[in-house]
Amino acid sequence: MRFRSVASLLAFCCLFANGCSEGISRATAAIVFSVKGNVVFGNSERNHFQPVTLKSRIHSGNTVRSADGASIKLALIPGALAQLSGNSEIKIEELRIAKDGNQTAGGMRERSTRIRLNRGKIIVLFNRSDRSASQFAITARELTVRADSDCLFCVWTDGTTTRVTCARGEINASADAQPPAAIAPGYFQKSPTAGKEPLAAADDAAAQIDITESLEIGEQLRDQALGWQNRRPL
Repeated sequence: MRFRSVASLLAFCCLFANGCSEGISRATAAIVFSVKGNVVFGNSERNHFQPVTLKSRIHSGNTVRSADGASIKLALIPGALAQLSGNSEIKIEELRIAKDGNQTAGGMRERSTRIRLNRGKIIVLFNRSDRSASQFAITARELTVRADSDCLFCVWTDGTTTRVTCARGEINASADAQPPAAIAPGYFQKSPTAGKEPLAAADDAAAQIDITESLEIGEQLRDQALGWQNRRPL
């Protein structure tokens, strides 16, 4: 299964890059697979940014900004790949893993990612192929999206309206204190909106584009993750 192969290689990739002491939880860094155009990262509070390169390691607290027409593909944590599209901005609030064993053996005990999408679009390929506790959340304005199982989805916001579209698997979206709504493949949800139930992407042109782009980018992310691993043999 494609999702499973991605999770296995990323577990190695992330641990190779960062390392984990036995039984210890620690912050980790996102790995850059590819970057196109002008993409920068750094501390937004201090307005201190630097260009993203393939050697960049993006940590919790960093903001990533892409110019119009630019993009960046990266591994956030083992099993979680993402592309940030052009004219977009995210703040990485948490990247954390915990592992049993040494750098190349043992199982993953916990994975945690929290991201805030300030503007633009992000496409995420998420895999949970083991029994480790996984927490993956993206917040855009008042809407929070959580991935608890294998899925491929897209989140877009212009700062006023947010759209979440599911291409594969299932995701959960909640606004403020409302109960989360499950979004199945081929459906999307907007916020703010009068309706609470997800809508069919086939009835919305923008959501249809989300689905098409997600499927295409998901394959690219998988291929680039495999290529990254092959460049770093055991």
